[in-house]
Amino acid sequence: MNDLLILKASSKHINDIFKISCLSFPTSWSKESINNEIIHNPKAKYLVAFKNNLVIGYIGTWIILDEAHITNIAVHPEYRNLKVGSALLDSLINLCKNNDVKHMTLEVRSSNIYAQKLYKKFNFIEEGIRKNYYSDNYEDALIMWNHNI
Repeated sequence: MNDLLILKASSKHINDIFKISCLSFPTSWSKESINNEIIHNPKAKYLVAFKNNLVIGYIGTWIILDEAHITNIAVHPEYRNLKVGSALLDSLINLCKNNDVKHMTLEVRSSNIYAQKLYKKFNFIEEGIRKNYYSDNYEDALIMWNHNI
């Protein structure tokens, strides 16, 4: 997407992030949790994707020493399959490299094949399973790592 802009998330993006989260996940983070992540958590880094002055996606991570743990990534349903997720993940990896991160990890639903394909495209590999990880349906999560970002 040539007209896609990715910027650091700020307090003015919280409502848009919350809306996308509600549209994307069975159990969304609360607006207060999102606010705390963006405003008060020094380990958290969040990016938002804009198209036509609208927030259409976001991604977040926690950076601890030389590791980053992706907390969430979501794209508004009307803008999926346009490579917004790839652009967000690529931008986050670059942000992490600039913060001396060497390893990245995440959990992904075992049924979310589309997300797994995205992560594999960025050299994440499956290294474990968290049984009954998701509280909404007790689905397992795959633990994925990229040890060479």
